[in-house]
Amino acid sequence: MTSTALKNRTEQKFLPIYLDSLRVDSVLDFDLYLLVQNRLVLYRSANLPFTERTRRNLMENRVERLYITSSNRANYQQYIERNLDKILKDPAVQEEKKAGILYDTSTNLVKDVLSNPTYGENVRRSKDLVTQTVEYILKGREAFLNLLKITSFDYYTYTHSVNVCTFSIALAQQLGFKDEEFLNELGIGALLHDVGKSKISDRILNKRSALNPIEFEIMKKHPQWGVDILTESDLIYDASYYAVLQHHERGDRRGYPQGLSLGEMHLYSKIVAIVDSFDAMTTERVYQKAMDTFPAMKILFSLKGAYDERILRSFVELMGPTGLLEV
Repeated sequence: MTSTALKNRTEQKFLPIYLDSLRVDSVLDFDLYLLVQNRLVLYRSANLPFTERTRRNLMENRVERLYITSSNRANYQQYIERNLDKILKDPAVQEEKKAGILYDTSTNLVKDVLSNPTYGENVRRSKDLVTQTVEYILKGREAFLNLLKITSFDYYTYTHSVNVCTFSIALAQQLGFKDEEFLNELGIGALLHDVGKSKISDRILNKRSALNPIEFEIMKKHPQWGVDILTESDLIYDASYYAVLQHHERGDRRGYPQGLSLGEMHLYSKIVAIVDSFDAMTTERVYQKAMDTFPAMKILFSLKGAYDERILRSFVELMGPTGLLEV
């Protein structure tokens, strides 16, 4: 290997992937690397079939994670989305691994959406992924808890979007809604609720202190901007737009952009408003320490009239020891 090639290899960024995400007898269009003595070395080149023998050898050597180059992230993401249904239904894959693969796939997809929000194919991919998420969470308590365990507690718009989608679907089930059409409408609105933030500068989004009045006025535009962006592709369900437009509304009319009362808010919006606020309080930000679950719940209940109390009570039940047991 030339010195230039070696330099490029060492400067290359790598991403970890689950061994269980690779399907036997599928052809991978990305290179695979292994961590050997704290160095990443090429294990298998692209465009070769991934065989049962290969998988068994890795398992015998207790390999659970492999690595791909960041330049191959898009190829890997497409591969995973094509095979996600098989992975989530495969009895040989541990449930914890399924949750990790689903969560990683979701966060990477939201990154794609935020970088190109008007691209219709990204919205179609989002709808397919929400369908997979709904089917997974419908399995019941264990599936939800597995997702909860690997939820990111560092706040980024993409992880926040996935967290809000996960919690919203589970909360709707806790409320007794089991119809998959309902859950898919809610889920896609929840996943894309912050897509309007793609029009806001990183300087404002990542500011380490409170926003000034001008910055806050800009931030308050993101629900309407989200609706405008999604209307361009016109691929999500009509009812899903409510979660995008109204997730910052509050029943005491102190929310935005329209200052609605609880009676004027859509059910999807009431669910997402609670989950959005909860996740914002319980994740670490540059200017704010993460709160524990029940102090955050206490604050939500203390804001009388801001949130639907019946839904809030169901959210407490969901996060308690018996949530989703009857689903």
